[in-house]
Amino acid sequence: MAEILDSGKPLTAGKRGFLKGLLGLSACATVIPITPVHAAIGTQPPRRPGVEGKRYGMLVDMRKCIGCQACTVSCSMENLPPVGQFRTTVLQYEVDLKDSLAPAAMVSLPRLCNHCDNPPCVPVCPVQATFQRTDGIVLVDNERCVGCGYCVQACPYDARFMNHETQTADKCTFCEHRLAVGLLPACVESCVGGARVIGDLNDADSTISRLIMSNKDQIKVLKPGMGTSPHVYYIGLPESFVNGIDGQAGVRLIASH
Repeated sequence: MAEILDSGKPLTAGKRGFLKGLLGLSACATVIPITPVHAAIGTQPPRRPGVEGKRYGMLVDMRKCIGCQACTVSCSMENLPPVGQFRTTVLQYEVDLKDSLAPAAMVSLPRLCNHCDNPPCVPVCPVQATFQRTDGIVLVDNERCVGCGYCVQACPYDARFMNHETQTADKCTFCEHRLAVGLLPACVESCVGGARVIGDLNDADSTISRLIMSNKDQIKVLKPGMGTSPHVYYIGLPESFVNGIDGQAGVRLIASH
């Protein structure tokens, strides 16, 4: 008879074997060797194979974003997260303007996994279900994930969630399955304003590299002080959003999707 969790959902064979191992019970599941993990930024496990020679990144030009949520809808249609959960979204903020005649301004801020070069979500995973590839893309192995949620708590960008259906960690993957066959991520392809650009940062002639170079004085990232080296870059990001996203003085979240 299948074992049942407190949530009432059946425990998968892989997770059942893992938990039995923790309890010192015998298990018939195949043992997957796991190298030691140090739960600290800067002590990352070795990266797994990716697209050789590439380092993917995304540039978001907030001057072109109209907050239409086409990216959110197309991502959901492509990746099918549970209803009410999103891998990417555009949050709507109201920002107080101290030195302006206008009392406030509306800001649409696209949010997604930053595929950091130093991702804090990777080393905290006790089973290495969360991992980074050599091309910089951070992924989750749902067959290995045990649903502990450590990676969700470790992400400083609130870019991860526990999938209600699979009971495993979920997040943006840069639509790596589309990149592998020469297609753009769903959010990039559907952006009506052309606000999102993805490409190879190792290629100086790529569109994203040229845009970053030509706008280098305006390029910003979220929470640079965290030392994560995020690889989602913004043009037109208000300074008040750089080191704090939610809850800072003078910035109010009014709509999430």
